[in-house]
Amino acid sequence: MSVVVEGSRGAILYRQIAGFVARRIVSYATEVGKEVEQNSKCGFIKFGSRVDIFLPLGSKIDVALGDKVTGSQTILAHLPESK
Repeated sequence: MSVVVEGSRGAILYRQIAGFVARRIVSYATEVGKEVEQNSKCGFIKFGSRVDIFLPLGSKIDVALGDKVTGSQTILAHLPESK
């Protein structure tokens, strides 16, 4: 499941990827044009797996490879200033 969120500082794409065991993704992004707020829940993957996040060029990444992150709590990056 891939979702694009567009904002004044660029677009963010996140992709929920279910693993071999999970096989079940629940996404709250159900309609095109729906407004979302920062820190709102976007869905979940039953039994784990992963989420890939694609940020705009120029974003300052605040986490390192291997860091443990928690949804809605860990700041992943700061986006570049709007143009």
